[in-house]
Amino acid sequence: MFAYLKGKLAHKDPTFVILDINGVGYEVKISLNTFSKIKDQENIQLFTHFHVKEDAQILFGFADIYEKQTFLHLVSISGVGPSTGLMVLSSLTPQEVEQAILSEDVGTIQGVKGIGTKTAQRIILELKDKVGKDNSGGDLLNLPISRQNTTRNEALAALVTLGINKAAAQKSVDKILKGSSSDISLEDLIKLALKAA
Repeated sequence: MFAYLKGKLAHKDPTFVILDINGVGYEVKISLNTFSKIKDQENIQLFTHFHVKEDAQILFGFADIYEKQTFLHLVSISGVGPSTGLMVLSSLTPQEVEQAILSEDVGTIQGVKGIGTKTAQRIILELKDKVGKDNSGGDLLNLPISRQNTTRNEALAALVTLGINKAAAQKSVDKILKGSSSDISLEDLIKLALKAA
């Protein structure tokens, strides 16, 4: 229903914010990841998910689209509700969640309060194909902007568009960037990553 909300932060708390949009205050539940990204800002935009259940209507907000997509993946699992999804994203970054799923690291996911072994295994089993083939490149949207990060983001987006697995593309690009000068061109980075992939 609501794709995002943009407004002034009337109240911020590690678990929720109140966004003032034209005089209407929207209470939005957030993760600690989102809180750490928005805590110094006055005006913000949150990507939202509107959850309706029998006794409540709740807005969940995320600082970037990648975190929202990770949340939606998590709550699509039987036995993982929005509160648990938010708990996962308060304990782990979206990148850590994806890495744990791709490497089948049950211990990392099980380390989140309220997640047992069976639920952790179910998350990995059901999401391994989804996150490995997720071509949205959402994690590329809100990284800190620097010359190298911009080049990295553009290269990853191009590689994913070309059909390279996102995790493999990230690994190749990061390895190349670590071993090269900071002024490597986008074209060279993509070529080298294609050879390595």
